[in-house]
Amino acid sequence: MSDVPDSLGDSPFRAERSPRDAAPQFVLPLVVRIERAAPPARTDALETAARAVLMLLADERALGDGEWARAVRDWQDARIRKVVRRARGAEWRRAEALPGITVTGKSAEVRVFPPVPLDGWPKDLARLQVSGTELDDPEPPADPDPAQPVLWLNPELDMSAGKAMAQAGHGAQLAWWELSAAERDDWRDAGFPLAVRTADPADWPRLTTSGLPLVRDAGFTEIRPGSTTVVGDHPALHTP
Repeated sequence: MSDVPDSLGDSPFRAERSPRDAAPQFVLPLVVRIERAAPPARTDALETAARAVLMLLADERALGDGEWARAVRDWQDARIRKVVRRARGAEWRRAEALPGITVTGKSAEVRVFPPVPLDGWPKDLARLQVSGTELDDPEPPADPDPAQPVLWLNPELDMSAGKAMAQAGHGAQLAWWELSAAERDDWRDAGFPLAVRTADPADWPRLTTSGLPLVRDAGFTEIRPGSTTVVGDHPALHTP
């Protein structure tokens, strides 16, 4: 995986310079648990990371006058950056001791933390590695449930697991912002079901021109600026 200080794409979060660049920059830390003997499946890690972002956005501590609300507002006022790091053993236990939310998938565990200044990481997170491990799927993922949200990855891009986890989180966040309060409540109450899949190359042009939320990468790592990485497809967004 690699460090992924990416910015959300669709307006008003674009790759070019904007007034948001002048604001103090914050980052949303995510830590994925990767034990040597039992690494998570790649797709499950991506889906768990996306759910973790949604869990934080919907958490009462991130809303109103909650203890994380100021940090979340400051983060959203600047570039919407997410960084994925990995931990195992004692590293994971130290990360779990910090304020945050752990989300468990079928094989993956991801802990999300309230936003921190770009250069102000807690030491137990700053020392975690961001490279050296790649994840695979033991079997091809099944077709997604058409009744559930799907985060479609660009089939033309080759992204590391960490990069793709951050991008999936961006896609989930954009879809969340597009929903009404009632639709958000329904998604939260259902446990934030979703799937992350690589789009069929033949279907990608339709998805990117469908009016669904798009993530355009800021180009800090791995891929060129302005690349469309994810389309966030939620059933509610198809309602007339």
